[in-house]
Amino acid sequence: MKIPEPAPDWRSILSRDSDKLLSLLTSQEARQYVEKANQKYLHWEKAKYLKIPASISPEELWFLIKFSRVSNIKTIPLAYPEGQRFGFWLPDVVLKELHFIDQNAGGSLLMDNPELSPEARERYLVSSLMEEAIASSQIEGAATTRKVAKEMLREGRPPKNKAEMMIRNNYHTIRRIKTFLNRPLSTEILHELHRSLTEGTLDDPAAAGRFRMEAEPIHVVDESDGQVLHVPPPAGNLPGRMERFFAFANDKSNDPFVHPIARAMLLHFWLAYEHPYVDGNGRVARAVFYWYMLSHNYWLFEYLSISRIILKSVGQYAKAYLYAEHDDRDATYFLVYHLKAIHLALEELHRYLARKQRETREAITLLRNVPGLNYRQIALLRHAVKHPDAVYTIESHKNSHNVVRATAAADLFGLVERGHLSRRKMNRRYYFEVVADIGQKLDLPLATKDVQA
Repeated sequence: MKIPEPAPDWRSILSRDSDKLLSLLTSQEARQYVEKANQKYLHWEKAKYLKIPASISPEELWFLIKFSRVSNIKTIPLAYPEGQRFGFWLPDVVLKELHFIDQNAGGSLLMDNPELSPEARERYLVSSLMEEAIASSQIEGAATTRKVAKEMLREGRPPKNKAEMMIRNNYHTIRRIKTFLNRPLSTEILHELHRSLTEGTLDDPAAAGRFRMEAEPIHVVDESDGQVLHVPPPAGNLPGRMERFFAFANDKSNDPFVHPIARAMLLHFWLAYEHPYVDGNGRVARAVFYWYMLSHNYWLFEYLSISRIILKSVGQYAKAYLYAEHDDRDATYFLVYHLKAIHLALEELHRYLARKQRETREAITLLRNVPGLNYRQIALLRHAVKHPDAVYTIESHKNSHNVVRATAAADLFGLVERGHLSRRKMNRRYYFEVVADIGQKLDLPLATKDVQA
């Protein structure tokens, strides 16, 4: 990945032909191109390619774009070591996404859905937390497949390598975030999150749960070519800088007001910029984002795997940081990217709900055909019809549905008694497999459905 192309100094452009630029500032035609650039919040690298009249040069358009942005920027206490502060503003593209999220992420979309049982919500929650843990770790370099990682979490088996350890740590940490919701963010809580996320994965185990020291200089580099992308502020300044971070995270005065979602995203950006730890900064930053969202009653975020979206566009994720740092410390670039990721995660949830409505109707049919099954058993049978080679264990069933071991065992042995599963024992552990022709025995055409146990 390359450092962004340096944009023209928009201030110096004004001195070239101030009369023309002042005229363009009041031009309706020119304003249309500025609005177009701000719809996607384009950086100079892309804005210079906009199709504009020959009477306006790319540099002149950039001046107009920057003038529209700088006049709206609101600064935050995050600053370069030299003292220049970062800032952000809320262009229409941001306001539109904030409104969409406010409408869809308060919790009622999921909680008030009449066709989604509490068991289905719990099962989806577990699956979402697993997806978030896996993707957040993969962003940071955990080299394993989603399938293997999810099987590890469901079965509760010990991690086999560093990548699996990262994922297990991430999953357990995300599940613990709720325990911190009634407390202000502090050094103690941040260190606890870091210890939990990095246990057994650091080259120096003593670095867990403490800020990096001056003897531990770090650089963020592009692993593909070794190029240095970011040099965090000196470690010696960290205590004071992090106090400003905590003050921003715990601000209840709302003076000036910062929308809670915008503040959560800025905390994500801020911590990653500071890079206060020798490793694990990205995971901690994303954990802090979730902490803030849940602390402000955006309960639906517990069911969203935003890291799964980020993983699909990790290059854009990195670019959002770089654009913010290299273009007058404008963190709006990061807000625009992050909001798009949230939007896509919410759309995934909408698709899930639509699918669950279909599955619920089919489950009712299954209940009529095979009375006496609970929701967890139905979910397993649906999965088994599509995946006839799948193997289930008490531990995997327990973790998939977040129930106690005795309940999971009762479910599986109950299905064995009904003739839907077979069992075998190996090394004091039971393994359960679906019997042949289960779809025909259940008299329900579920084999084409895309479902998960």
